[in-house]
Order: sequence, then C-alpha cells, then structure tokens
Amino acid sequence: MKRGSTAAANGAEPAARHHGNRHGRSEQARQAVLEAADDLLAEKGFAGVTVEGIAARAGVAKQTVYRWWKTKTDVLLDAFLQDAAEALTPPDHGDLARDLRAHLRQLAEFLTRSDAGAVFRALIGHAQHDPVFAAALRSGYLDEQRRRDRLPLERAVARGQLGAGLDTAAEIDQLVGPVYHRVLVTAEPVDQAFTDRLVEAFLRRAHVADAVDAVDIAGAAGAADAAGAVDTAGTRETGRGRG
Repeated sequence: MKRGSTAAANGAEPAARHHGNRHGRSEQARQAVLEAADDLLAEKGFAGVTVEGIAARAGVAKQTVYRWWKTKTDVLLDAFLQDAAEALTPPDHGDLARDLRAHLRQLAEFLTRSDAGAVFRALIGHAQHDPVFAAALRSGYLDEQRRRDRLPLERAVARGQLGAGLDTAAEIDQLVGPVYHRVLVTAEPVDQAFTDRLVEAFLRRAHVADAVDAVDIAGAAGAADAAGAVDTAGTRETGRGRG
C-alpha cells in the first residue's frame, strides 16, 4: 500500500469524510485509515498515535475506526500486514541466487527505511508487554512471512537445484534471522554487502553453484586451457627448430 503525505499533514483542509455502506466496509475508508495510521506513526512515534488522531487524519468518524478495529495496535497491525504481503513476496527469476539476493535486499530495505518497517519495530516493542497481541503478531505476520521466505528454496527444490530433503525452515532462519537481529537488536548496518554474504554462505552450505560464479570459473578455465594450448604449441615449434 502506497504511503504518502496527507492533506492534513500539509496544513490543507481535512479530507472529505468517508462513509461505509450497508453491504460492509467502505474499502476507500479502510485504506484511508491504514494510511493515516502509518503516517502518524512515522511522524509521532508509537506513543503519539491515537485512534482519535487516526480518525481525524483519515477523515472518518472515531466510531467508524472502532467499528473495524478495537485498538490502535490492531489498526497498525493491519496496515503492516498489508504492506508486508505487497513488498515481501520473493521474486521468481528462475535462479536461486538471484532470487535470494533480491529478497534479502528488499527485506532489509523494508525493515530499515520504510514507514512499514517503523510500524513493525513499534509492534515488536508493544508485543513484549502484551502476550495476546504478541500471539496475533506471530500468527498474522511471522508465520505468513516465513511461508513467503521459503518460496525461493521451495522453487529451487522443484527445479532440482536443491535436494528434496533440505530443511528449508532451518535454512531460512539462517538467511533472514541475522537481518532481523541487526534491525531489532544491534542496530548494525544491513547493507547489500551484508545480505549478499548471507546468500553466499547459504549457497556454499547447500553446495549450490552460483550462476555468476560458474560463468567466471568456466571463463577462467577456458582462458587457462587456451594459454596451455599456446604454450604447448610454442614448445613444439621450439623443439622442431632445435632439431
């Protein structure tokens, strides 16, 4: 879901109010609420977000928000889950190394630089003090994201690039776990060089030849063979000359 500044943030007139209908939620109003929640969290932090503020920013009545969500954390969780589903589904290029590199780079970018990443960090903090919400976060995001994270490995197994007995859950923990650890614990950089090293370590563990490396190795081997052929030919010519 695209996050952008709202009219209220720019000092303009409040957005027109959105109304539901007798058939259920108004999708326009729902999206406005989710976007408002993200915007306010990015501007004010978790403590500064209120249902009243979300309603005012979205241009809906407070009662409308409460009709759909019980608390502000429920709104923020819904916003985050939608963003994660859109941004964190791994690509399918037909190449394991390329897919993993792209996915880990996107995960790092999502968690460290997007409004949705700020929402996630706030929700993780809140979950430490609310076991019920922690369970909802695990079932709503972590379980589903782990399923998405495994997709590149499962596709590679189907192509025969990885063995069918591979423990994909354990391997994914070793691939994405360090990213979350740096984001949530150490605050160390999570740059492309770091995520690429995680992928390279997995490829070595799984004995998978990186397509790029394979081309380089083949090229080097070909050059060595050609050089050897030239040397051999030169030796023959020299030998004939001496004879």
